[in-house]
Amino acid sequence: MAFKDEEQAKAYWAENLALLFKLLAIWFVVSFGFGILLVDVLNEIRFFGFKLGFWFSQQGAIYTFVALIFVYVFKMNTLDKKYGVDE
Repeated sequence: MAFKDEEQAKAYWAENLALLFKLLAIWFVVSFGFGILLVDVLNEIRFFGFKLGFWFSQQGAIYTFVALIFVYVFKMNTLDKKYGVDE
């Protein structure tokens, strides 16, 4: 990985960290927020026969995490191409 200059490297890492923090915030809201804090409110709603709060605790957070992995890979490949550091 070679950047043209220090400014380009800093811009790359700033975008990388911004993406990372956004995805971590989504993961936190889904896993902790929906699965723990809002579980009683979400349990009023049924999803495939299960209480929605229970579903988020058991399945939804895992599905979201896997989806976020694919989003991260796609976005990082785009970012790498933008800065010319792709493989």
